[in-house]
Amino acid sequence: MSTAETAETAETAETAETQTAQRRSPGLVPVTETMRTTERHPPEPPSAAPVPTGAGRTWSFWRLLGSELGLTFRRPRNLVMLAALGVVPIVIGVALRIVSSDGGMGGIIADVAGNSLMLTFASFSFLVLLLMPVAVSVVAGDSIAGEAGAGTLRYLLAAPAGRTRLLLVKYLNAVVFAYAVTAVVALTALLTGLLLFPAGPVTLLSGTTISMTDGLLRILITVGYVGAGMAALAAIGLALSTFTEVSIGAIAATLVLVIICQVLRAIPELGSITPYLLPSKFTNFDAVLRNPVDMGALREGLLAFGAYIVLFGSIAWARFSGKDITS
Repeated sequence: MSTAETAETAETAETAETQTAQRRSPGLVPVTETMRTTERHPPEPPSAAPVPTGAGRTWSFWRLLGSELGLTFRRPRNLVMLAALGVVPIVIGVALRIVSSDGGMGGIIADVAGNSLMLTFASFSFLVLLLMPVAVSVVAGDSIAGEAGAGTLRYLLAAPAGRTRLLLVKYLNAVVFAYAVTAVVALTALLTGLLLFPAGPVTLLSGTTISMTDGLLRILITVGYVGAGMAALAAIGLALSTFTEVSIGAIAATLVLVIICQVLRAIPELGSITPYLLPSKFTNFDAVLRNPVDMGALREGLLAFGAYIVLFGSIAWARFSGKDITS
C-alpha cells in the first residue's frame, strides 16, 4: 500500500469517528479537534479574577451608597412623608397666629408670637416624639427586611460589597434620611415663622435676649442634635430589620418600642429608668434655649445616642453577618 493510500485511509477513519461522535452527542455543537489543531492552539490558562484595590473598594462603596440614596429619595412613600412633615409646622404656625390674634396669649403662644424663630423649637417639640420617629422607622425598618421580602437581598450580597459594607450603606442611608426629615421640619418652620411672626432678637426661656444670628446658630445646633437622636432610632430599626423578612413587622416593632418608652416615661413610679429610655433624650434640645447653652444636657443626650447606635449596630452586625440568606 502506498503512502498516499495510507494517508487517505487515515483521513477516512478520522471522518468516520467524527460522524460517530456527532451521532452519540445529540443536541451538542460538534467541534472537530485533531492532534494537529490541538498542538497548534494550546489551551490558555484561566485568567484570575481582578482583585479590587483600596481605591476601587472605596469607589464601589460610595457608588452603592449613592444608588441607595437615589432609591430612597425617589420612592413616593418617602417623599410623601417628607411633604407631610413639612406641612405640620405650617399648620402649627397658622393655628398659633390665629390664636395670638384673638388675644389672651400665654406660654408657648406668647413665645412664638413674639419671635419667628421660636416656631422652629415649638415644631420640634410637637414632632420629635412621634411623627418624626414614624418617618425614620419606615426607612430603617425597611432597609434589610424590605430587600429580603422582595427577593433582592441575595443578589446584593452576590456583588463584591460584603455584608458589613452593605449593612453600613443601609445604615448611612437611614441616617441621611433622618437628617433630611430634621432639616425639612426646621426649614419649613423657619420660613413659616418669618412670614407669620416678627423677626428680631430672641428671648430665651431663661429670660435672656440674644441676637437673631445667635438664634439661627442655635437652630442649627438643634438640627444636629435632633438628627443624632433620629440616627439612634434608625440603628434600632436596622437591628430589628435583620430579624425578619417582613418590613412592616420591623417598622411596627420600632414604633411599638417608641410608644412603650413614652408610656413608661409617664409613670412616676418608673422614674428611675426614665433617663435610660431613648425618647427621654429627644427633647434635650431645649438646652439651647438657655443662656449659656446647657452643654451638659446636650452632651448627656449625645452620649446616650452614641450608646444606642453602638449597641443596636452591634446587634444588627452580629445577626446579619451570620444570617442564612434564603431570599
